Amino acid sequence: MKPIFDYGDEVRVTRNLRNDGSFPGKDKGDLLIRRGQVGHVRNIGTFLQDQIIYTVHFVDEDLQVGCREEELLPASDPWVPSRFENRDKVISKLALSLRGEVVVEPGGEGEILKVYRDDPAGVYYHVLFPGHVLAVPETALLSPEQEAEVVDYAS
Repeated sequence: MKPIFDYGDEVRVTRNLRNDGSFPGKDKGDLLIRRGQVGHVRNIGTFLQDQIIYTVHFVDEDLQVGCREEELLPASDPWVPSRFENRDKVISKLALSLRGEVVVEPGGEGEILKVYRDDPAGVYYHVLFPGHVLAVPETALLSPEQEAEVVDYAS
C-alpha cells in the first residue's frame, strides 16, 4: 500500500465531507467541506491497516480533515463546479414533464439526490420531487432564495 499523494500536495476533495462524529466541535452529519474544495496534504496515515488516510488542510475553511485516498484527486485535474450538492433543496424554474405530461409545476420544490458532472451538455441532477425522481439540467433549477425568478408559463 503506497500513497499516491505526498506531503504538501495540493488536492481536491471529490465528495462532500460530513462529520462522522469524530470531528470535535461539530454535530454528527454537519457539512465540513464541500465537494470541489482544494487543500494541502499535511499528514499520511492508515486506518485498519488497509486504508490510506490523508490529513488535508483546507485553507479557506481553516480545517484539517481526514480524507480517504478515493475521496481526493490532484487539484490540477479538470473539475466541473456545480451550483447544488446532494441534499440541497431546489425550486423548479419551469414546468417539468415526463412522457409529455407536466409532473412538476414552476416553483415545485425538490431535493438533490445525485450530481452528474460528466455530461458534455453540462451539469444535471437527479432531483426528488413529490412522487417523481427526474433528471434535471442545472439551468432549470433555482435555490429557494431565488424563487422569485420562477417562470410561470401558465399565466
